[in-house]
Amino acid sequence: MYIFDYTFTELEQILRDDQINPHHTKALWGFLYRHRDLNLLPPPLRRWIDIHLGENKRFEWDPMEVADEIHSSDGLTRKFLLRLGDGQVIETVLMGYEKRHTVCVSSQAGCAMGCVFCATGQMGFVRDLRPGEIVAQVLHARKVLKRYHPDASLKNMVMMGMGEPLNNYDAVLKALEIISDERGISMTASKITISTVGVVPNIKRLAEEKHPYSLAVSLHGSNEEERRALVPVSKRWPLDMLVQSCRDYCDSTGKKIFFGWTLIDDKNDSPETAERLAQLLQGMDAHINLIPLNPTAGYNGEPSESGKKFQQILRQAGFPCTFRQRRGIDVAAGCGMLKATKVKAS
Repeated sequence: MYIFDYTFTELEQILRDDQINPHHTKALWGFLYRHRDLNLLPPPLRRWIDIHLGENKRFEWDPMEVADEIHSSDGLTRKFLLRLGDGQVIETVLMGYEKRHTVCVSSQAGCAMGCVFCATGQMGFVRDLRPGEIVAQVLHARKVLKRYHPDASLKNMVMMGMGEPLNNYDAVLKALEIISDERGISMTASKITISTVGVVPNIKRLAEEKHPYSLAVSLHGSNEEERRALVPVSKRWPLDMLVQSCRDYCDSTGKKIFFGWTLIDDKNDSPETAERLAQLLQGMDAHINLIPLNPTAGYNGEPSESGKKFQQILRQAGFPCTFRQRRGIDVAAGCGMLKATKVKAS
């Protein structure tokens, strides 16, 4: 087990079971997520760490190593290929924007959703990540950020890396509980976004459990035929079912949904498509993020040149509609692109 797999409450119980004063949990948590200074810990806790943490001990310390790291030419994006304990590799991206830094985190090794334009979807699914493997990505990004920008802080997180977060629901939500815990990493929950291609049962579960995180839904199609050609999972959860679950989510939580739309030439970028999309989302508290296509070797689609008209139609219909800022195109920052490049080269 990884030490980062455990919530504060679970570590408290572990210390209690090991006959360590559970009041020391706060010190242990601070050591794990803030200062890493053994001298600040009470002697019983230092002894416990010496016994239980480290190579061939009860808890594993670091679930991954850096297999590769590349930087964008503008210095704003750093992409990491991280090798897990079983040899699988995942991607994490650190992106710099004006006055903020965001980490894009993976939830699975590979992905079972099969979106035709996505490099990760073209790989297929390998396995879910453990909570600690998700948490460790944030810790790595934070460490790198401090190295290059000592005065900066990591304030935003998106679950938009490799994998479908809502297909690894329990591990993802547990990791986010750890990441947003104010005693440790302390990332504001409202600045964490979970992205899904449309796993309807777990959108409903998010609504029922009323988690404080933001929700982004990758839509890409305004009718069933259009979406199913790009997002095969629409066969399991059709578009009308997905949109209704989104309406129910908004009604139940009072929160806005961010809809992602990858613009692909002659596939989903026509004025008629934009008008259908506006009708489909009518009355919903929605923000639409338009995403220029990142070309991949496994898909022959082309980026659209009709984005401005598409945006204009949606704005005229009353929807906030923005283009997602592109980061790290020269370092294969799109989901799965660096791993695909490395696999092809090997």
